[in-house]
Amino acid sequence: MPLALDPAAQDLLFREARTANAFTDEPVTDEQVQAIYDLVKYGPTSMNQSPLRVTLVRSAEARERLVRHMAEGNQAKTAAAPLVAILSADNEFHEELPHLFPHFPQAKGFFGDRSVRENSARLNAALQAAYFIIGVRAAGLAAGPMTGLDFEGVRKEFLDDDHTPLMVVNIGRPAEDAWYPRSPRLDYDEVVTVV
Repeated sequence: MPLALDPAAQDLLFREARTANAFTDEPVTDEQVQAIYDLVKYGPTSMNQSPLRVTLVRSAEARERLVRHMAEGNQAKTAAAPLVAILSADNEFHEELPHLFPHFPQAKGFFGDRSVRENSARLNAALQAAYFIIGVRAAGLAAGPMTGLDFEGVRKEFLDDDHTPLMVVNIGRPAEDAWYPRSPRLDYDEVVTVV
C-alpha cells in the first residue's frame, strides 16, 4: 500500500470526513480541545512559527456577540453548534522565535517589518488552521469552518490589532443530516505536473 496510515484512519481524516452544518447537542470538552491542540501543534510551519491563536467561544453572551458578525447563512448554525472557535493569526509571533527556533537566533530579525510579519503569520496560521481541522476529525468530531463573516467586526469584538481573524470553526458531533452532498474534487492529472 502506498500510504502508511491505516485505511480506517484515512477515512476518518479525509474520505469520509465532511464539513458539518448541523451538530448534536453533545458538548465538546476542554480536554478534547487540548488533545486536539497537543496533536496538531507538531504540524510543520516555516521556521517553526506558531502564529495560530484559538479563541473558544463558550458563553452564551459571547456566542450572541459572535453570531451578529457571521454572514446570514452562517448565523443559525453558529448559534447552535456545541463549540465555536475563532482561529486567528498572531502578528507578533516573531517574539516567540528565540524559544521556538533556538538554533537560529537571527530568525526574529527577519520579521522586523510589520507587513512581512503579517504575511508570514497569515500563511503559517492558515497551515495550522488546516491541521486544527484535521485534529478535530482525529478526535472523532466534525468541523464546520467558515469564512463568511465580518472579519473586522470579529477582530474588534474578540481580538486586538495584533491578531488577524482567519475563520470561525463550529465543532461537535455531526447531526443526522449534517452534510451537503459531497462536492467534486479535481483528479490527480488535473493537479500534478511532472517537469
